[in-house]
Amino acid sequence: MRERRVLPPFLPAVLPPLVARNLRDGRFRALAAALALALAALVAPPIPVTRTGVSVLAVVDITGSMAVRDYPAAAGSVSRLETVKAALRATLPDLPCGSRVALGLFTDRRPFLLFTPVEVCADFAPLDGAIAALDPRMAWEGDSRVAAGLFRSIAMAGEIDADLLFLTDGQETPPLPVSGGPTFDGRPGAVRGLIVGAGGYGLSPIPRFDDRGRQTGFLGEGDVQQENRSGPPPADAESREGYNPRNAPFGAQAAHGTEHLSSVREPYLKRLAAETGLGYVHLDGPGGLAAPLRAAATPRPLPGRLDPRPALLAAALALTLLALLAGPLALALRALRGRAAHPAPTPAPTGAIRT
Repeated sequence: MRERRVLPPFLPAVLPPLVARNLRDGRFRALAAALALALAALVAPPIPVTRTGVSVLAVVDITGSMAVRDYPAAAGSVSRLETVKAALRATLPDLPCGSRVALGLFTDRRPFLLFTPVEVCADFAPLDGAIAALDPRMAWEGDSRVAAGLFRSIAMAGEIDADLLFLTDGQETPPLPVSGGPTFDGRPGAVRGLIVGAGGYGLSPIPRFDDRGRQTGFLGEGDVQQENRSGPPPADAESREGYNPRNAPFGAQAAHGTEHLSSVREPYLKRLAAETGLGYVHLDGPGGLAAPLRAAATPRPLPGRLDPRPALLAAALALTLLALLAGPLALALRALRGRAAHPAPTPAPTGAIRT
């Protein structure tokens, strides 16, 4: 029969003091906590969370007046379209993951949908690249019937179950007739969203481009339609030179005006916003668009999961470093304090003393 080994009689008496001494050691406790956190990271399940996001259709005006350079920059000035693109690209990282963004263009009287809503985190690179690639040369017509484009954008946003972000300077080309523009036949507020007015408040020249997209100057007064002569004439038509109620109801002279110059048409955009139930904000620069967008858009609950493992492992690493470096750091600090309390004596001068 094999003899059983018996522990020395002194070992049970040694273990409790040894354990107690280790438990009193701060480094031991830190390493034990780091080990517990590392083991917890191996088995910790994701934590279900619910965020609040948005689903937005961003429609960008790319007509000629959006090429006006009236936003200050370090190298002079940048165009309205470039500022709008910068604002949209800066907004994407501020939206919570799970939010969805669609992109569309506006020119003439209708918007064109580039793609339906995509998730801002998983599809950030292609979404950011699509916004960066927007160019005035994508326009298929030269007119800019803002009200008609806005109304159709609202209908498009409703079809894809998204809120609307409509970015424009509000300049109608040709200008609206005396009778006014089209009327909104939808239900105000049925689609939530925001109209963003782009451009400065002062009049600026509109660049002229050739067929290859190179700027060749600026538009003059005779290059654009200064007055819309469709519909009934204005109240002062009878006082105009060459007026004839049948053959020249608007007068015989060419109209004069400032339609070849451009500024943000803020009163007009605010009126459209009130008519459609949308909000309005002026774009002051390439940032600050995320907060008004979230305030105007419909809050949408986004189920998600939070992974606690990176936080647990980071805490374990911090405790391990603290346990390993606390001793040397304490010794170094104690040595510095000792030197400061007992400075080395200054050696006495040697050699002959001159008088």
